[in-house]
Amino acid sequence: MLDWVKKMHQEKKLDVLVDKGLGSSYDHIELEEMVQVALLCTQYLPGHRPKMSEVVRMLEGDGLAERWEASQRTDSHKFKVPDFTFGRCYSDLTDDSSLLVQAVELSGPR
Repeated sequence: MLDWVKKMHQEKKLDVLVDKGLGSSYDHIELEEMVQVALLCTQYLPGHRPKMSEVVRMLEGDGLAERWEASQRTDSHKFKVPDFTFGRCYSDLTDDSSLLVQAVELSGPR
């Protein structure tokens, strides 16, 4: 669902997020701001998410634009999980077959 909302935001199709019963009786700018705040609150890394006091200020119209711009710059450098391969993880270990058996057993489905 989060990916869908991000896509609707990028494509400027936020009206699909609004209750159909409202028709066009809502503020489009406030909708944009609320979606931005929601997206800030759902960032992958907890340290990048705003504190509740910041959320309140942003919803009151203070600091959202700056925080949103900063998140967009950070988003271009997304958190990347290191690409470890089996060989690299165990290359420093001695050639002990019990270690390899244990590693294979742990790498299966849980």
